[in-house]
Amino acid sequence: MRRDLAVRAALERRLLTPDRPVAALLDLDGVREAATALHSAFAEVTAPGQPVLHTFAVKAASLVPVLRLLDGFGVGCEVASPGELALARAAGLAADRIVLDSPAKTEAELREALALGIALNADSAQELARLDALIADEPTSAPPLGLRINPQLGGGTIDAMSTATPTAKFGVGLRDPGAREWVVRAFVDRPWLTRLHCHVGSQGMALERMAAGVRALYELAEEINEAAGTRRVDTLDIGGGLPVDFASDESAPAFATYARLLRETVPGLFDGRYGLVTEFGRSLLAKSGLVLARVEYTKTTGGRPIAITHAGAQVAVRTVFAPASWPLRIAAYDATGAPKRGPAVRQDVAGPCCFAGDLVARDRALPALEPGDLVALLDTGAYYASTPFGYNALPRPGIYGYHADEATPTTFTTLRRPQTLSELVQEYGGDC
Repeated sequence: MRRDLAVRAALERRLLTPDRPVAALLDLDGVREAATALHSAFAEVTAPGQPVLHTFAVKAASLVPVLRLLDGFGVGCEVASPGELALARAAGLAADRIVLDSPAKTEAELREALALGIALNADSAQELARLDALIADEPTSAPPLGLRINPQLGGGTIDAMSTATPTAKFGVGLRDPGAREWVVRAFVDRPWLTRLHCHVGSQGMALERMAAGVRALYELAEEINEAAGTRRVDTLDIGGGLPVDFASDESAPAFATYARLLRETVPGLFDGRYGLVTEFGRSLLAKSGLVLARVEYTKTTGGRPIAITHAGAQVAVRTVFAPASWPLRIAAYDATGAPKRGPAVRQDVAGPCCFAGDLVARDRALPALEPGDLVALLDTGAYYASTPFGYNALPRPGIYGYHADEATPTTFTTLRRPQTLSELVQEYGGDC
């Protein structure tokens, strides 16, 4: 209901126009509901007073207003580049609500994080050695520092998204010869090293394998603390990666389902001895977003109807290039913004990019689309705004947050202005 109201209102407010035929919409009430569900899920399983910091993976929606909104809902930022850190700071986040992860941090990035008091997780032995040198003079003044490990439990259904395979590029491979012993010794020798981090999940990963990764992290922390003779590791960063159901409107699996599975799999995680950090991204925003585009032309080729729209690879790069892994539901609307009715016709939905594979849906059963109709690419609240494709120099669309209900007029907030052609020319070196 909120989605349909927002589509009609977007037309009335001229967020789509002949010269701006594509826009992205984000249901701000949906984002609030997701953040509330996350907090409630972990509150149900954690011990009274157990510290929990939920952070949002900035890569999933690198928009300052969204980060500011989530911060207001009690969700901090997980950043993985100097740019993402700059976005989090521009959103006004306090240093103790930011965590820095990246496999390629420069010395300058490390120095900045240390100076600002931002927690970070080293990704390798070489990075840990670099930190040794940087904090040698004042180790007690360093912010929380951790080490990322890879429990090497195997991948999921999307190879490119699998971060816990035997050869994944992230973290210290815990099953490599001598690696576990090296990690334990690294913590015993460094009183300032107090966190362990892993990120097993992502789209296509089974919840049971994600929970097994957290159990491996917990067991390693217990081993380190026993070897150190004290509670050296005091915080476990369990990452994020909860998958999203792209086949329906359901927010499944739910945060509560995952939290309860963690309690069953790793009961010691919730006895209050460890602080927790999470880094969810896609699961917080995906279901709240849509990309709305006008149908410019329709044709039939080889017996297959094709709708040529303004939403293709430039806004849905993963769906276009890996449709089996990243399928999207398509909703059809008429030129007034009302849901399109009529018999379903199998048809392709194509984008504007100048290559044959620029399709966001293939042989999809939808009401027969006509010029002037609208298509909505659903479940695009995460990653679709932060992974643009520059092919054909198409300007980036505007992104608008909305509040919609039947009792009051729908309101919009600009989250990112539509890119103008002059801005695009400048980006492509026009001022050089």
